[in-house]
Parts: sequence; structure tokens; C-alpha cells
Amino acid sequence: QVQVVETGGGSVQAGGSLRLSCVASGSTSTNYYMGWFRQARGKEREGVAAIDDTGSPTYADSVKGRFTISEGNAKNTVYLQMNRLKPTDTAIYYCAADSWAYELNPYYKYWGQGTQVTVAS
Repeated sequence: QVQVVETGGGSVQAGGSLRLSCVASGSTSTNYYMGWFRQARGKEREGVAAIDDTGSPTYADSVKGRFTISEGNAKNTVYLQMNRLKPTDTAIYYCAADSWAYELNPYYKYWGQGTQVTVAS
């Protein structure tokens, strides 16, 4: 059983920063591809950032230059550094993991419960 847990959400003023963390645990042998998604109220879930097994990132156009996805030293750990946050970044942020590289497509098998990010204007 694979568990995905996100931490690090919160409230911040526009222009501020937050860092989200995610760990996918339960498998000692699989290196998962991992991604970050978000869902704002009344909108569909969208891919934000993903990272492949070479450490190469993919970003949604809306966050390029502001968000950075990175791998942690521990296996199946990723971070999302979010800078210059905007009110439009307000959403529940989800971490996802899979043995297949779905990049920003929402086909990942394992999902966390999400963490709220609120950006005030």
C-alpha cells in the first residue's frame, strides 16, 4: 500500500513564498515519478509541476519562473518551492506518484489528500 502525504500549505500574502513537501511511502523498491497538481474552487484539477527519473522538471505555463520542483535526498520525496505567489495560485495542492511518467496529466495512481494554499491580495 502506497501512501502519499503532502505538508507545507498555508496562507500567505501575494508576492510571498511557500514550500510544499511530499513523500510517497510503502514501497522499498520502486522509484516513483511524482507530480504536483492543484484544484481551485469550482475548477478542474490541473497539473502544476512534475519531475522525471533524471530530475528533469515540467511546469505549467502559469507557474514557470515562479515555482520549482525538486527531488529530496530521501527516496520518493519531492518539494515544490512556490515564489511570487498570486491570489490565482489559491487552491488545494495535491501530490501524486506513479511508476509511469504521466508528467502533468492526472493519470497518476497514488494521490495525497491535499494541502490548502491561500494567497491573499
